[in-house]
Amino acid sequence: MNRARVHTVIVAALSACALLAAGCGGGGGGGEPAPAPPAPAGGSDGTLKLGYVLPQTGQLAYLGPPQIQAARYAGSLINQAGGVLGQPMPELVGGDESDQAAVAQQSADRVLASGVDALIGAAASGQSLAIIDRVTGAKVVQCSGSNTAPNFTDYQDQGFYFRTAPSDALQGPVLANTIISDGRSNVAIVARADDYGVGLAKATSQALQEAGATVALNETYDPQTQNFDATVQAVQGARPDAVVVIAFEEGTQLIQGLIEAGLGPDAVGVYGADGLRSEELPGLVAPNDPAVLAGMKGTAPASAANAEFIANLKKFAPDLVEVQFAPQVFDCVNIIALAAEVAGTDDPAVFKNEMVGVTKGGTKCGSFTECRKLVAGGQDIDYDGASGPLEFTPAGEPGTASIEIYSYNEQGDLVTLDTVQATAPQ
Repeated sequence: MNRARVHTVIVAALSACALLAAGCGGGGGGGEPAPAPPAPAGGSDGTLKLGYVLPQTGQLAYLGPPQIQAARYAGSLINQAGGVLGQPMPELVGGDESDQAAVAQQSADRVLASGVDALIGAAASGQSLAIIDRVTGAKVVQCSGSNTAPNFTDYQDQGFYFRTAPSDALQGPVLANTIISDGRSNVAIVARADDYGVGLAKATSQALQEAGATVALNETYDPQTQNFDATVQAVQGARPDAVVVIAFEEGTQLIQGLIEAGLGPDAVGVYGADGLRSEELPGLVAPNDPAVLAGMKGTAPASAANAEFIANLKKFAPDLVEVQFAPQVFDCVNIIALAAEVAGTDDPAVFKNEMVGVTKGGTKCGSFTECRKLVAGGQDIDYDGASGPLEFTPAGEPGTASIEIYSYNEQGDLVTLDTVQATAPQ
């Protein structure tokens, strides 16, 4: 795939919505965070230990393999370079987040009980909210490569939560600009009634209206619904020239309904986001007619733009098909390892204070090996990762992000049209 062009978009400030909790690369299973039970974790024993809670079952199961393999790949490269603080990192301790809060919480408890210093995940923002108080309450660092809900920016996490995926406050305006650039001006937005859907719909709607477009419909649906007839009828009634579908796998049924109602990509502009970005989507919507989604577009935190990283990851994990959010998880592991090197300890209560600093303000470096050499030489570092420049804000999240604009062609292939650099306001 050709390297995408990079533009700069200055993203307008967006206030976090009280309902937000599950952005994606994630979502599902929202609700109030459960109280965190005591867990034997934290402290220092000289060995940096990582675990994960990522989807192995449920609607987001397709996001599990790329994130798990990316974490393992990062660990393998770190160990080839001599490990962290002179010690190899042990095999990752893993748990399934599924799409149920209870499952994610049980998995987090097991991972924390193993004595990890940091936890990768969850993939879904809703599931991260289900476990964040458990993890941060145990004074363990949590880093997600796919949480995008804006409310994590201000979450009271004692400084232990980080993410390498950009907030939907950055992605929403890029999605809106893509729609506007296509000459669309009367937009219907249909989204999951969870934290991910509500959050991205809000960010996209606000950016559309600021650009002068009309949001004729902004409707949510129950992610567990089996019938989208009422939703499709509402879209028909809005008479849009563009439809935004913010969904996960259940969105295939909604798209099928839109196509049957004459609202497919051949009739109006149809747009998705990271929750629908999948090479398998055309086959799921119309197994015998992959061209049915030709022209559909969407946005997602860039994963496929780094062709060299993706090629190397697939050499490490030859059976890997999906790569969404793999670079972001790879960066989570490297940032944690580099923060421990800078701090000189695997104690998360100490190295968490170096997580922001290793991503900005120093000498640029692009790998654990390169960055650690600089650290050993007494230099400040600025890690630019597989997902691009990160430039963490004080909240522990990207201040700049690469957002992919993707589409499907007549053969049903997923293609990258462009990569846009989105920057949060200072």
